Amino acid sequence: MSLQVIGAGAARTGTMSLKSALESVGFGPCYHMHELIEHLDTDVPFWLRAGDRKKVNFDAFFQTYRAAIDFPVSIFYRELAARYPAAKVILTVRDPEKWFRSVTN
Repeated sequence: MSLQVIGAGAARTGTMSLKSALESVGFGPCYHMHELIEHLDTDVPFWLRAGDRKKVNFDAFFQTYRAAIDFPVSIFYRELAARYPAAKVILTVRDPEKWFRSVTN
């Protein structure tokens, strides 16, 4: 399975609602920050390697997912879009002041 949907929006921009919507219309499972939290031991090292620009295997990492959104995916949306050119990229946005309040709360 390869990614069919990639999220380019930052956390706190409606990504949890988007995850639910994608899964309800058949684009699940969807990787989201919640999956990272559930798999800290494996996912954090993967994303740290990716952040250090070391070689990572996105195909193996996302092998069971049809969509990936939220942080840290959104930081790598360009790389993921290049790796999965048929995937749709969705940018979620939010009013900047409301986003800032939400993040700082």
